Amino acid sequence: MNTVLKVAVDATLAVLTCGAGALCCAAPAAAAAPGMPSFVAYVRGGDVFASKGAAETRLTTGGGISRPRWSADGQSIAFLKGGQLWTMKADGTSQRQLTTRGAAGASWSPDSRSIAFASRSCTGGAGVFRVSADAAAGTTPEVLFPSACREAALPDATPAAPVTGSLDERLRGDDAVAFSPDGLQVAFRGGDCEDVYDSCLSIGTIATGGEKTVAAYGGGSLQNSGFAVVPSWRSDGAKLAFTASQQGETVADDQPVHVVEYDTATGAKRTVGKALDRELAYVDATRGVATGQYRNSSWVMVVNLASGVSSAFHAGSQPSVQPVQP
Repeated sequence: MNTVLKVAVDATLAVLTCGAGALCCAAPAAAAAPGMPSFVAYVRGGDVFASKGAAETRLTTGGGISRPRWSADGQSIAFLKGGQLWTMKADGTSQRQLTTRGAAGASWSPDSRSIAFASRSCTGGAGVFRVSADAAAGTTPEVLFPSACREAALPDATPAAPVTGSLDERLRGDDAVAFSPDGLQVAFRGGDCEDVYDSCLSIGTIATGGEKTVAAYGGGSLQNSGFAVVPSWRSDGAKLAFTASQQGETVADDQPVHVVEYDTATGAKRTVGKALDRELAYVDATRGVATGQYRNSSWVMVVNLASGVSSAFHAGSQPSVQPVQP
């Protein structure tokens, strides 16, 4: 985003935050929210909010919204509503439906011209699809993964009902996807690795259709169960964060919901933040925002990636960070 456009977006959000319009909303009381270099979008009560610090803007009303995702140019947000993919401008206006088939957590391409999302594939499981950000609702999407489905007929995909239950139950089947910063790969739950394992997370290379297993649970001689979901790339592509949970062969091997950071060059993994932290999105190389537990509810927390120390930002979940433009 150029300087003029960035100023315009910031000004629009500031007017909505501080003016007398119906969307103005005060956040629940908390410690002083850390200042951010760009807006963080998040969900509270089924609606999308955005904030850079203490003040926040309510971008939607009516509820039923999940998984907001900023476009790479910072001008738009993709989100899920009624189990389908929608987009809107950064100030919450111009909302429009992009798909008429069931869709799960979306990710914008680095040029902001297309959006990848998960939906039912020709195998019956979740697959990864791509559609133009300007497409009319109901446009047939392009199949990315599994690559074997690229020439197959597109199956029906009825929008799924919201998942309820425990935190593990709600996260386990989350099919959010993530474009790599160079646009050459997509990280997603499942993939060809499900032929071997009970649950897994993959990185797929779009040009070749090849897949690499990042995390796996159960099957293939693994005596554990669990999941790895909601992937998120660091802006340089060197790290991939995801939310994981593991039930091990013994109690000592159990790992409740937590965030894992994966080194894409070496394959090394480490836990980031605290137990029950989830859905991390990178702010920069040193900080991320994640959903965590604070005051007995879900809050967006700013996490120091080196120390794990976190600070309360705003009540809500499912954060997405507006990319900082040069």
